[in-house]
Amino acid sequence: MDTVFDFLFQFLGQFFGSLWSIITGLFNGIAGMFNFPKYVEIINDFTSELGGLAWVIAIIAIILLAAVMGLIVWLIVVLVKKRIKSRRRRKDTDSLVKEVQALNKEVMRLNLEKDKILSMKVSQIGLNPNEIAELTGEEIEALNKGEEGDGDTGEVRFLKLTALDEEWADYQPPEYDNDITLPEFCDRFRLFACSRLGLYYDIAMIRRFVAAFASTRLIVLQGISGTGKTSLAYAFGKYVCNPSVITPVQPSWRDRSELFGYFNEFTKKYNETELLRAMYEARYNENVYLVILDEMNIARVEYYFAEMLSILEMPRREEWIVDLVPSQWKNDPKLFDHGKFTLPPNMWYCGTINNDDSTFAVTDKVYDRAMPINIDNKGVAFEAPDTPPVVINYRHFEDILNKAKQDNPISQELLDKLALVDDYIIAHFRVAFGNRIMKQIKDYVPAYVGTGGTEIDGLDYILARKVLRKFEALNLSYIRDEIDGLIAYMDELFGEENMGECKDYLLMLKKLV
Repeated sequence: MDTVFDFLFQFLGQFFGSLWSIITGLFNGIAGMFNFPKYVEIINDFTSELGGLAWVIAIIAIILLAAVMGLIVWLIVVLVKKRIKSRRRRKDTDSLVKEVQALNKEVMRLNLEKDKILSMKVSQIGLNPNEIAELTGEEIEALNKGEEGDGDTGEVRFLKLTALDEEWADYQPPEYDNDITLPEFCDRFRLFACSRLGLYYDIAMIRRFVAAFASTRLIVLQGISGTGKTSLAYAFGKYVCNPSVITPVQPSWRDRSELFGYFNEFTKKYNETELLRAMYEARYNENVYLVILDEMNIARVEYYFAEMLSILEMPRREEWIVDLVPSQWKNDPKLFDHGKFTLPPNMWYCGTINNDDSTFAVTDKVYDRAMPINIDNKGVAFEAPDTPPVVINYRHFEDILNKAKQDNPISQELLDKLALVDDYIIAHFRVAFGNRIMKQIKDYVPAYVGTGGTEIDGLDYILARKVLRKFEALNLSYIRDEIDGLIAYMDELFGEENMGECKDYLLMLKKLV
């Protein structure tokens, strides 16, 4: 046993003794490197032979040694930094890989949400089965089969509209007052608003509003808050015995689904808006319908109303078609034709606008297709006899407007002066108006005359609201002097006593500079 211990002691002693020699040798070597007394002793030993040269050589040697030591330290620092950077890079790479994996998961989640939203919005964006198949990867035959299957189960997806089918099935139209003339219609409207609703409007405002129905399907009432814009449209609905449909516009409105609703692929129900319900109801009768888009520029009009602007410009009313759903179900509303719905001919749309910092500017695309009417002053109270509303159908309403256009065409003299004003504005302001506005002028001015107004006043108003309004997009500081020239030119053509709306508008633009 002693022999075994002796063997292990010598065997392990050889290893640990050598290791100890290395450690002690390392420390002894470091201590020897910085043994300054030994260096002084060596210099002193050679001073007798070399003299002062020994110290010079020693200093040079010390500098060389310091440079070598600095180089060694620099190399060690560089190696350590590279090591740290390498570890950090490896760590950053690992974190990036994890982040990419997390982003891939988020992309997958967002794709799933997109697919859900697409399925919910598929009907409102007007895709047909072929386009749906391209987006979803489904076979057209399978898609059509699924749609037909849903309809065959007896499920109703348009609850409000199918209820209207039953409600209006036995409708009997009332006795309409189809003898009223256009001037009487305007005069009675003003007296009705005063006597029954306590709303005061001058006759010129009523004439402008009623004449606007002859020129376009979209009327814009604009001005400062509190002047009775919404009240005017509301009073009109009460006057024709068919309350206006008030649709408050929300800031989040971005597409047509806010107007027409959309089909929910999960509930298999169509989210019907009040406007869609009113449109469907209007197809069952001949009453005059007015939709109020209250605060219409609190969202961008050209986003949510773009399709309506295009549809209502179609010359034939049979072309006023909206695609609501891609296919027909068995229990869909009776007035639908393969998921398509034709807009009612007896409905007009009236938007109210407040021009302030909380709203969006209305683009030319909207203004060119609408008839803007400014209401900047509160009405002055007056006494009026009790005046009942009128029961009028849209056919007679359109007839008296069309008769006014036929009986009171714009005189050639006034058209020639309008052409001269157009040439002047193009030459001095680089602003022109197209055939659409010209057609509206030829519709509006005769209708305004038919309401009891004068031809020059009708042209004055529509020229100020439809053409001169475009000056707001110009640099007013550059056209300031040209405005005076235009006013003088209009005085020369039409007389100083006429074109007050245009001149007031131009003077207002000068004040903005």
